[in-house]
Amino acid sequence: MSQVEQSIEVDVPVRTAYNQWTQFETFPHFMHGVERITQVSETLTHWETKVSGVQREFDAEITEQIPDERVAWTTVGGEAKQAGVVTFHRLDEARTKVMLQMDFDPEGLAENVGDKLGFVKRQVSGDLKHFKTYIESRGTETGSWRGAV
Repeated sequence: MSQVEQSIEVDVPVRTAYNQWTQFETFPHFMHGVERITQVSETLTHWETKVSGVQREFDAEITEQIPDERVAWTTVGGEAKQAGVVTFHRLDEARTKVMLQMDFDPEGLAENVGDKLGFVKRQVSGDLKHFKTYIESRGTETGSWRGAV
């Protein structure tokens, strides 16, 4: 099992950053390799990804969700094996630190080599930078889900 931890500061209030993160179907706008996410239920999403030509589908279950604080998940079924949490930290009225921690199990030679070369860490860092651009350019979230899990 491998681990990655990355964070970024975004120039929006914590509520805005959190609300946008709960809009899973918008992830393809800022996550490279994520082609589609379908919200199946309040706690289940279906992911379709394509990274370096490798297509995968899997489900992810939200295991904990606390508004303006955290969203935790784990994959269920499918080929991808990962679990993680994204947390939101208020820096001031208009700035938020978004921290993502993820454990994942690379499969096969290519994924293991990519992991050893830091591909996943760079991918997560790039995705967080794209999230920053996405939410700051909008200035507001595309929607929200304020329930707790």
